[in-house]
Amino acid sequence: MYNHRIKHPSLLDKIITAPQAAAYIQNNTVVGSSGFTQSGDSKAVLPALAERAATDPLQITLITGASLGHGTDGLLANAHVLKRRLPFQVDPTLRKDINKGEVLFIDQHLSETAEQLKSGHFPEMDIAILEAAMIEDDGSIIPTTSVGNSAAFAQLANKIIIELNMSVHPNVKGIHDIFFTGNFPNHRIIPITRPDMRIGYHSIPVDPDKVIGIVITNEKDSPADIAPPDTCTTAIAGHLLQFFDDEIKKGRLTRSLLPLQCGIGKVANAVLSGLLDSDYENLTMYSEVLQDSTFDLIDAGKMRYASGSSITVSEAYYEKIFNNIDHYKQHMVLRPQDISNAAEVIRRLGVIAVNTALECDIYGNVNSTHVSGTHMMNGIGGSGDFARNAYLSIFVTSSTAKHNDVSCIVPMVSHVDHSEHDVDVIITENGLADLRNLAPRERARLMIEHCTHGDYKEELMDYFKQACKAGGQTPHLLHKAFSWHTRFKNTGSMKSDVLQPEIY
Repeated sequence: MYNHRIKHPSLLDKIITAPQAAAYIQNNTVVGSSGFTQSGDSKAVLPALAERAATDPLQITLITGASLGHGTDGLLANAHVLKRRLPFQVDPTLRKDINKGEVLFIDQHLSETAEQLKSGHFPEMDIAILEAAMIEDDGSIIPTTSVGNSAAFAQLANKIIIELNMSVHPNVKGIHDIFFTGNFPNHRIIPITRPDMRIGYHSIPVDPDKVIGIVITNEKDSPADIAPPDTCTTAIAGHLLQFFDDEIKKGRLTRSLLPLQCGIGKVANAVLSGLLDSDYENLTMYSEVLQDSTFDLIDAGKMRYASGSSITVSEAYYEKIFNNIDHYKQHMVLRPQDISNAAEVIRRLGVIAVNTALECDIYGNVNSTHVSGTHMMNGIGGSGDFARNAYLSIFVTSSTAKHNDVSCIVPMVSHVDHSEHDVDVIITENGLADLRNLAPRERARLMIEHCTHGDYKEELMDYFKQACKAGGQTPHLLHKAFSWHTRFKNTGSMKSDVLQPEIY
């Protein structure tokens, strides 16, 4: 029945059920699972493990590419299965457990997880759960909608469980490019000089002797929740496109720009959508996630080629893409995340990186992970990989949140993910601050004048002027630096006209 999907004869005898596969996972097991931003993730074995834990308690370390779909992280958290989780998550249930200290979360740059594992910085990986569309004659697997860390997990895990997803047609073969860098001190050069270059294999090598079970599934990825552009995100996109136009006039960019990277979410999607009505052409992408807007640009003839590590799209776009996969294969490739996010390649290609901030301070430091400096939101993801190494490092955010009770431009960020040294441009719906080659005091004036919401601009300028009187290369009044965060905690608003206790 499965001969056309399982082409290695000895593996046909290893088909088992999801509960049987979950039974191989024991207490304190280190588990690696495929999955990157809801795509290509475990859809059977990990949920079966959560169900088993209701009567057979156990805890594991779970390592993935990025976030999982179908609420799997929440199921595992509710079942108290997760002792340690890395490198990224977006699940609200898991987030609560992380912030309560019940799950130990390691927030990593997405490019580093495979390198850390290969270098022995973590305990050995006991079991890898890998989603595949097909198993080749040699035992190698054709991934589905993401690659993530699956290639590294296949190499490093002692045992492998394959989830063979029948909902993904075998003609997905050909969209993947699997390349291994090897280990230090003999780490290989990654010879990518254009986003459309292919340098590796179409499948992930797997030792058949390590395969302990194959679970048959027939379930699609969780659809991405793609919010349409709104007034705020449209304004941000407009400021960015104007910035690109200015760079072209100055001779620093062409109408093809440079390879684009956009973080996932409605702001990034709006930015890419803004390119549809522009006169840019022959665009390319070297990113992590290919979203709806990526395929809009391909369909419009604006984008020639897109390189990523996963396809994370809405349900309608999923159907369109995989019903026409032979067409889209000519315009895209999926790579392991240690390749898609590799500093070497990002720097060589001159990537223009556009990522989202939770808050920024007046000197250009960015917090992209921690609410009020303490509570994890999702994780740094790949934003740091790109921000540090990009030709242009751009961060976007709305100027306020919580119905204007929170200013996203503050005197000092409550947590630093991207220091001022890695941030070139910050954009809100109010305007754009080009921080390149400016001293801290010059940066602050631009941030206050162009990016700050009107409700907070006067007080922020007053803070800056007082700090300048106190002196310093980067002027601050430490007793007031976090006063806005304290005010919000005590009153529910950062606005100065809200009654608040005296801050000493």
